[in-house]
Amino acid sequence: MTMSDAAAQARGLRFTSPLEYARALRQAHEATISGRPDPHIAPSLVSSWQRSLALGIDPDRHRPVHRHGVSEARLLGADHRLAVVMPALSQLLADETTDGRHLLIVTDHLGEVLWRIGSIQALRQADSLEFVEGADWSESGVGTNAISEALFTGTPAQLFSAEHLVRTHHDWACTAAPIRDPFTGDVLGVLDVSGPIQSMTPDSLRMVRCGVRLAEELLKSAGAPALGSGPEGTRSIPAAKVRSTGHRLTLRILGDKPTAEIDGGPRLALTLRRAEILAMLSSRSSGWSAEELAYELYGEDGAAASVRTEMHRIRGLLGNVVEPNPYRFSAGVKVETDASTVAAHLRAGRVSDALAAYPAKLLTRSANFAIELMRDELNEAVGASVRASGVADLILQWCSTEMGAADSAAAAVVERVAGTDDPRFQLVRAKMARMDRELRA
Repeated sequence: MTMSDAAAQARGLRFTSPLEYARALRQAHEATISGRPDPHIAPSLVSSWQRSLALGIDPDRHRPVHRHGVSEARLLGADHRLAVVMPALSQLLADETTDGRHLLIVTDHLGEVLWRIGSIQALRQADSLEFVEGADWSESGVGTNAISEALFTGTPAQLFSAEHLVRTHHDWACTAAPIRDPFTGDVLGVLDVSGPIQSMTPDSLRMVRCGVRLAEELLKSAGAPALGSGPEGTRSIPAAKVRSTGHRLTLRILGDKPTAEIDGGPRLALTLRRAEILAMLSSRSSGWSAEELAYELYGEDGAAASVRTEMHRIRGLLGNVVEPNPYRFSAGVKVETDASTVAAHLRAGRVSDALAAYPAKLLTRSANFAIELMRDELNEAVGASVRASGVADLILQWCSTEMGAADSAAAAVVERVAGTDDPRFQLVRAKMARMDRELRA
């Protein structure tokens, strides 16, 4: 019996004796990683392993790249073309019963998890692998797995135990297949069913293929996407439209719910990362290189590829509003932000109008250092202008907002211009005293 015959015979144990077969695969994994290819590991998987290793994937314990937080990824999913098929896929493939062992996973066309459905037990097991919404399950994100193979080959893939490159995935089995746009043939995402190795059955691949056919039929019934839909399936403004002159992009980046709209059209929700990028683009007319943005957004470990991915998605959502090399807003697009409106009022000496247009600090949920500097600069500009106005009503209004609540210099001006007998000053002084006590505590 040849080595390939032995491997084929062993594969017959995948469903009859999964634990025995998993042990054989683990031995083959160790041998192959050590430079002694084993026929249990298919040549196509060995090639994928080699690509993954070249990308820096650590087989011993590699954590997936997280493109977005869980809540941001769910927001992306809500606006994705595949959202329309999720109820049917859930009914067909998900198992949310107490004893449910497998997960239904759907990613976008780049391998980022947008949906995962399963029992509490299955979700907890996936949590241990960071197999969550927002995680990148492509080859570059976490190494060889069924999702990455489906994306790379464009065909269904099924990986069992140590066929995965990363050792922490060896207790799992995954079956995946790409979902294609029925009108263009483009890959919109990947449907995956994953769970402990005992959860894989001879029907797993057939069920995933059925799920893909169902999804593509539902997409066909829903009709062709609107012009300018991004390749990842999000609805967007037609690209041709934003190449013309006199085009207006409005960004609302004050507060915690950033949005964008083009020419007064519908407001499109922005993830925090995209809002940060657009805010930074609005702050520098000369533009940013991919490397500069990567450093500002992700720190010393930032990769230009991550920025390019986000830019690709921004264009998918908004059209060609950004041009590359360097990244900056396209010449035919006039950009207005609510933050720039506040600054324009200040430059014109319209302090009252600036305060009225300033309901919250810039991107309040962002912990990015560059954004924090922009946030503090605008807040201090408003505060300094209000204080310099010498108008008691304006200063008192400023002190009553969250942005000016800690402005002790404004409180001192209030005391001077309104007098200590003004009850409004007493309210400001009481608030300052309370905040001082809280800081000491």
